[in-house]
This record gives sequence, structure tokens and C-alpha cells, in this order.
Amino acid sequence: MSVLVFVEHHGNELQTGSLGVLAKAATLGDVSAVLIGGGVKALAPAAARYGAAKVHIAEDDSLEPPLPQPRVDVLAKIVEDGGYDTVLFANSVLAADIAAGLAARLDAGLNWDLIDVESRDGTLVGKRPALQDSVLIDVGWKATPRLGLFRAGSFDATPKETGQAEIVDVSADYEEHSRSAKVVDREQEQSSGPSIEDADVIVAGGRGLGAPENFTLAEELARALGGAVGATRAVVDAGWYPYSAQIGQTGKVVSPKLYVALGISGAIQHKVGMQSSENIVAINKDANAPIFEFSDLGVVGDLNKILPKLTEAVKAKKGS
Repeated sequence: MSVLVFVEHHGNELQTGSLGVLAKAATLGDVSAVLIGGGVKALAPAAARYGAAKVHIAEDDSLEPPLPQPRVDVLAKIVEDGGYDTVLFANSVLAADIAAGLAARLDAGLNWDLIDVESRDGTLVGKRPALQDSVLIDVGWKATPRLGLFRAGSFDATPKETGQAEIVDVSADYEEHSRSAKVVDREQEQSSGPSIEDADVIVAGGRGLGAPENFTLAEELARALGGAVGATRAVVDAGWYPYSAQIGQTGKVVSPKLYVALGISGAIQHKVGMQSSENIVAINKDANAPIFEFSDLGVVGDLNKILPKLTEAVKAKKGS
């Protein structure tokens, strides 16, 4: 089995999800990583620390800001030249586009929303939630190369004490259509604290908060817990909170250690984005809200009365 992991980076930082997939792949045997973009050669030692025995480097400043199609070209060349039979990705907007494009290019099978993978009698077997995450099913591939896209937070990014890798420089010819799209502008929201993808604690708000200004209650609780703030699609569409905080089927998939759902009904579209959280606490005035069916702790009551007291209790506990 020859495994290649696409390691995503933004700026000078490798993404935690990609490093988790890389660390997991290293448990299956020798694994290679690929870094694509401007200034990526300096990031190769970090990939080695997470298990890469070989790091393919496609150093090209023209590939920043990142677009998927040129990266499909690079990956296709590496897979074909290196004879890789497996390519793994950590789910993100960019990685999902690349995985789909690579599957089409190589006529390969792509399994997505995986949460684990193992080698069973020499055969690669993935694990994927089904039936609203009530069961896990085994999935496989009929042919190679096998492509797998893993749900965010599936694996811990655990570095090794030491790690060295062979560095392989890669140059690829880009397809004409790969250069057709251009990024004309980028804006990044300035924020403090962890992102919702990396946070151990997420405090998420829904329409049950009542008004956009009441998101300050969620922000205060998140600050007290050292976490990040998320939101449902309904409040994002209503303009109550930025799209970057959206969690759910059409937003981001998260799996923190603690997920606090404030005024969120628990529709399936939101559930698929947060149901793999280790602990789910729901606060809602509607005792029949679906979210209570899959919460570890449910509180029925008025958020405007509960949240200030909860935040003060957390602060007091941390100060003691």
C-alpha cells in the first residue's frame, strides 16, 4: 500500500486536520505527503514530524491564493509518476474540491465523510457514519487509486519526537482550464481566540437567541470557556452572524470536546456538522426540540436568564 496525503496549509501554517490524517496514515505504513504552493519547502520538516517518510514539494508562488484545479494537476502527476494507490485528504472547502477533481481526472473512487481507516488483511477499509450517525459502516474501493476524504476532527494531530523525510521537488504542467479561474480579492475576518475548526470548546447560537445582539451572550460564554463561537445557517442567512461561523451540512463540520448549543432546534442539517462532538450540552426553551435527543445534557429554560449566570459561574470556577 502506497499512501499519499494532501497536507493543506494557509500562510505558514499547516492545517491541523491534514496533520491528523497524516499521523493516522503513518500507522498504516510508510506514507508520503504533498505540499503545494508558495513557500512550502520550509514546511516540509513539520510534515516529517507527523509521520511523512517522503514529502513532495511543488513550490510555486503563482499558486497562491489557493485554487483547486492547479493542485489537481500536481497531485495527478505525483500519483501517476509515484504509483500511489491511495490519496487521503482532511475535509475542507479546498480539499473537497481537489479530491473531487482528482477523482474525475484519474477515474478513481472517492469515499467521503470518513472518520477512520484501517488495513484489514491487506485491504484498505474505511469507516463512515450512516443513518444519521446512528451506525458505522465499512466502505471500500473497487479499484485504485483509492481516494478518501475525512471528516474534520477525525484524528488527533500527534507529532513524533523526531522525524526526517526525503524531499522530492515536483514540477507539473498545468491544464489550460486550470488557469482559467483567478482570485481577484481576498478578505480575512480578524478574530481572536481559536477558530471553530480547531477549538476544543464551541458555543453555538441559533434563532432561539431571539435577536442578533444576543450573540454577545454566546461570545461572553465562549470567552469564559476559552472557546469559539459558532452559528446555525438560519442566523447566518438572517445576517446575525458571519458565514465563517456557520456549522452544519452547508457550513463547517466540527468535533470539539464540548459543544454548547444555544437556542438550536437540532435540525438534521445542523446535526451533521456537530454530532461527532465529544460532549453536547443543549439549552432551549422548547422541551421537545430535536437536539435533546442526541445531547449529553439538556437544559430547558430561558437563555437570557441562564447564560449570564452560567458565564459568571464559569468565571468564578476558573478564578477559584
